Amino acid sequence: MKIALLQTGKTTEQYIVSGVDTYSQRIKRYTAFEIITIPAIRNNRNMPLVEQKDKEGKKIIESAGKNDYIVLLDEAGAQMNTSEFAGWLERQMMYQTRRILFVIGGPWGFSGDVYKISDMKLSLSKMTFSHQMVRLLFAEQLYRAFTIIKGEPYHHD
Repeated sequence: MKIALLQTGKTTEQYIVSGVDTYSQRIKRYTAFEIITIPAIRNNRNMPLVEQKDKEGKKIIESAGKNDYIVLLDEAGAQMNTSEFAGWLERQMMYQTRRILFVIGGPWGFSGDVYKISDMKLSLSKMTFSHQMVRLLFAEQLYRAFTIIKGEPYHHD
């Protein structure tokens, strides 16, 4: 199975870049994993919020594969603890033939069109995090899920 993380805009904080790189390399021990970065919307200072989300949404849709199983990382999504997420991921690995594409939107969230093409929404927490911080939190949780699936000692219940 293949897994990809689609994110919008460059990661500007070096500690986030370093952390995501660390966990990405660890995840690749378990499955094919890639990070896809689409460019941030430019010249958006005076652009209405809806227009920003729509433009970003078009880029997300263009970057998604036609057969991808699309999971939006969204504060209104389903909530799972880490073990539940590992169980969900393990089931996907057994039965899912499509690439799983996890998507992190920009600072304003997703357009309506992106919600329409998604297969699932997943929340990392009831708390709100910056879209850049979500990159690191998600990468760590994905790695942790794989260690649970493999019975490795990284996670402690």
